[in-house]
Amino acid sequence: MSSIEKVIAQTFLDMAKGLETGSFGKRPRIALTGMGSEHGEENAMAAAKMAAKQGVDVYYIGSLEAPGITTIHVADDEEGHKKMEEMVEKGEVDGAVTMHFPFPIGVSTVGRVITPAKGKEMFIANTTGTSSGDRIEGMILNAVDGIATAKAMGIEDPTVGILNVDGARQTEKALNQLKEQGFAFTWATSHRADGGAVMRGNDVLQGTPDVLVTDSLTGNVLIKMLSAYTTGGSFEATGFGYGPGIGKDYKKLILIISRASGAPLIANALLYAADLVRGKVFEKAAAEYAAAEKAGLTALLKARKEAAKPAAAEEEVKMPPAEPCTASIAGIEVMDLEDAAKALWKAGIYAETGMGCTGPLVMMSNANLEKAKEILKVAGYIG
Repeated sequence: MSSIEKVIAQTFLDMAKGLETGSFGKRPRIALTGMGSEHGEENAMAAAKMAAKQGVDVYYIGSLEAPGITTIHVADDEEGHKKMEEMVEKGEVDGAVTMHFPFPIGVSTVGRVITPAKGKEMFIANTTGTSSGDRIEGMILNAVDGIATAKAMGIEDPTVGILNVDGARQTEKALNQLKEQGFAFTWATSHRADGGAVMRGNDVLQGTPDVLVTDSLTGNVLIKMLSAYTTGGSFEATGFGYGPGIGKDYKKLILIISRASGAPLIANALLYAADLVRGKVFEKAAAEYAAAEKAGLTALLKARKEAAKPAAAEEEVKMPPAEPCTASIAGIEVMDLEDAAKALWKAGIYAETGMGCTGPLVMMSNANLEKAKEILKVAGYIG
């Protein structure tokens, strides 16, 4: 067969597949490692067949075969992962879905779930790996990763919320600084009465933000719960898995599922991978990181590290005479509470610390509220 005949034959084959699946154009080639699942290799093959019917060329790495699926035979899970990495490196596939992968520091995965309240999809940034050894820096970078992934999936202006965990307020402050300096994104607003960009548990269930920013350990727990809450936990039935590894200058499209992932979720992960290929996820990530750098990302992270260095000696501050605390200021990190109170003491304002339903509080009299806000803002405890 001549080269022209091969092109014509492939064109007609692509047309036939497009008519069958409703998906025209080049089909993304996605590898799937099938061994190691807690539900057996048949579970992974069932997922491969589901995804193949919806426009994905699945390269199944394992021991099973099925019509419409390309099988790469391997003896065990270890050989399968080596083969998967080789295929990704050589460009034999556009991406891969697998149950574990050692991402380098600076790369972590953006999960995608279906939230239970209204069936709305939400990206969780991030769910495995780590963007940084520093918690706050990691969450700042997770926001960039999440925005890039959501844009690759066709959301032009994804809304961003930060889960109410340790570091949320510092992350919010840093992202607001980037936003003021030109890094464009839109904050989500909590559905709770007090609003704000810091998300509560209710917002997780409702899918309030398009991108939920958190640390990867918390994100990992969230995605497991949202994937398996209907099955008792041992079978992850809904959602799209733990997602692709995203980080500055990272170019390997590898998505994570777990050994507990069921066929429907694995099939969705394959479709997620295919959509990220079509959406040029790494181009989107490069653009978001370039925009963040232009807005001063590197300088901001460097300044955070300098500020985090321990002081030579802690100044002893005397507490002013006690008075009734009838006002409060929220938005301060729990680790900074005592220091924030001492900053007010130093200015002659009596203050106490506490924990409200929205998080840590510094409390003072109504008469001192506005002055206290100004002092804490200048000191960097609130935005």
